[in-house]
Amino acid sequence: MTTQPITRRTRRVLAGVGATALAVSLAGCGLDESSSVGNDVAGGGECGGLVATGDAIDPEGLTDVPVVVGSKDFDEQLVLGELTSQYLCLWGADNSTDLNTQGSTQARDKIIRGENDIMWEYTGTGWINYLGNEEPIFDPQEQYDAVKEADVENGVVWGPLSPFNNTYAFAVTEDFANENDVATHSDMAAYIDENPDSTVCVESEFANRPDGYPGFKQAYGITGGDEQSLGTGVVYTQTGNGNCDFGEIFTTDGRIAANNLVVLEDDEAFFPLYNGVPVTSVDYDEQNPEVLEALTPLAESLTTEVMQDLNTRISAEGQSPEQIASDYLVEAGFAEEG
Repeated sequence: MTTQPITRRTRRVLAGVGATALAVSLAGCGLDESSSVGNDVAGGGECGGLVATGDAIDPEGLTDVPVVVGSKDFDEQLVLGELTSQYLCLWGADNSTDLNTQGSTQARDKIIRGENDIMWEYTGTGWINYLGNEEPIFDPQEQYDAVKEADVENGVVWGPLSPFNNTYAFAVTEDFANENDVATHSDMAAYIDENPDSTVCVESEFANRPDGYPGFKQAYGITGGDEQSLGTGVVYTQTGNGNCDFGEIFTTDGRIAANNLVVLEDDEAFFPLYNGVPVTSVDYDEQNPEVLEALTPLAESLTTEVMQDLNTRISAEGQSPEQIASDYLVEAGFAEEG
């Protein structure tokens, strides 16, 4: 995979980065504090065994710039958090992580309060959940632009738009799909109408989100079904084992293939676009505008197919976020083993 060269504008911004270190206090509820990647690039060492390579990274571009990378509490977020931390380390940042914060709102609040500096958010989540809009925008760039413009008033700055779209859908086993001729969400609604005791498994947050199951049921006219709230990872295995007829999934999740699931088409286009974007606070961006600039090549490299692959490595193969991040940075041409 090739990376996008850094722009001349970015080089001008990065040229003005100072070398003054700021003190950072790491918020203490992340599971991965012990795996934080320390930066010793300025001292001639390496970041997690890697050194920067290619034109996309300036190893001195963020020298001593403090950054605490946060994340939510599911696999994709853990990979994105570790990937971002290691990537910024290659730029020379004074980086650390506070990953695995439970709940979207809690993770976002850490950014707003300045406890964490960077995390990955999703455009649909921002537009529907945080900004309170009911109608999504189905053009990725227009949805991003609308969220970015509106969320500044809440103290949040949205960085470079990534092409991967981690939206919601329901899935069934391949056997269930074939036996019951189910291929779309409308087919799912029709099946539940005929079989009101059919089991629909969702994770707890999705069960209460306006862009989650309550709105989905209204959009597709679902009134029956035995709704069960499970842990995110459990939904995949229970659906794959046949204990759930329908399971809520993320479309970039590696457990789809691992459990031989078939993703149903959202034929009424209910679910918003959930393109990934690194976000920060207005205060942090004003002090360190070069950080979001530096993240542009990484964000542009993360397609839906790439995220499906990275998520398979953590969710299905059991690899650690640290190893996945390190391997990807090498595969994508951002780094090489030192």
